[in-house]
Amino acid sequence: MTGSSRKSIKHIHEGRLAADVEVTLNYEDKIDWSPTLGPDDIEKLDRVTRALKAGDVAAAAKDAKVYQLLPIAGE
Repeated sequence: MTGSSRKSIKHIHEGRLAADVEVTLNYEDKIDWSPTLGPDDIEKLDRVTRALKAGDVAAAAKDAKVYQLLPIAGE
């Protein structure tokens, strides 16, 4: 099978925290559900999600850029 890949950013949001996680999207010519993520990227997304849910910014920041969200209008 021939294919290609490219870097992409996946966004995760948990409460008042958000993260940008860099992943590699794999495009396989003969697979209809392309693009796919590899197991390492899936685990990275899971680690960041768990860290954000726990409020552990330091752990999330090992794999992602982490942001604190602040409301600017509304209730």
